[in-house]
Amino acid sequence: MSKGKNQQIKETLHPRNKNRERYDLSALISVNPELSKYIKPNKYGSDSVDFSNPAAVKALNKSLLKYYYKIRYWEFSDKNLCPPIPGRADYIHHIADLLAENNLGVIPTGDIITCFDIGTGASCIYPIIGVTEYCWNFIASDIDPKSIKSAKNIVTRNSSLKNRVECRLQKNPKNIFYGVIGREDKVDLAICNPPFHSSAEDAQKGARRKVKNLSGKDSINPTLNFAGISNELINAGGEYKFIQNMARESKKFAKNFCWFSTLVSKQSNLKGIYKSLEKLEAKQIRTIPMGTENKSTRIVAWTFLSEEEQKEWSQTRWGARLI
Repeated sequence: MSKGKNQQIKETLHPRNKNRERYDLSALISVNPELSKYIKPNKYGSDSVDFSNPAAVKALNKSLLKYYYKIRYWEFSDKNLCPPIPGRADYIHHIADLLAENNLGVIPTGDIITCFDIGTGASCIYPIIGVTEYCWNFIASDIDPKSIKSAKNIVTRNSSLKNRVECRLQKNPKNIFYGVIGREDKVDLAICNPPFHSSAEDAQKGARRKVKNLSGKDSINPTLNFAGISNELINAGGEYKFIQNMARESKKFAKNFCWFSTLVSKQSNLKGIYKSLEKLEAKQIRTIPMGTENKSTRIVAWTFLSEEEQKEWSQTRWGARLI
């Protein structure tokens, strides 16, 4: 977006990520004047967004969605998680590349692809990016009725999302696929950003670290700059337990999905996740590195389909002609 000497490429982001260049604040303010209230000089004297302020982060994300993705309405409670757009977009682009491997290197696009978003949240962010970038269809689930209502409202208020995103309430918080995915459903991939923290205390410690990193100030009771209600951030046993449950349940839906995937924030969790997937007899397990400017993470993807079954899937659903 920015030109000349101010241009900075975020090399860690996916090449197709629209957020790789330094933010053009003038352009973003032009589509969302509210953002101007949150611009201030950083320690280098350049205008920047106050990333320690939740309201500033939300205003920036609204601007990015309007400027890049033509999303005119994106409203939800300030108590809900406000996701960072660049990282969410990276997940979608990397998982699109994974599908391309089953399609002669070409990313399958349009309504031939159905993606299941586990825990879509009030912001409905993954469906927004997936629909905008690749015209995929989405099944978006959540255990919180208020989040589902909010996501439905975002879909209804943006014409580009209509008839592309179906929001389904998961009535049993212990289940992931049961209750929202039918036995006859065929879904090309599942994506998930699992709750990261194992307890409220753990979440508060994480918030303190993040606020200190962003502002340089210690805070006893900080407001997390991306907000988030408890079920969005906290799961007994943290992300490791959540992913283990997801993996076990995915086995029961082995023939309904081509690929399952999830973000894994803690590298220390990988060994146990791999072991579980191997025990469940996953045919392929893939780890896809991801990273923003100040954080490294990864996607773990798995399938229970053999190579022959994957070929049949792509030929039947995507019209791929594979040798």
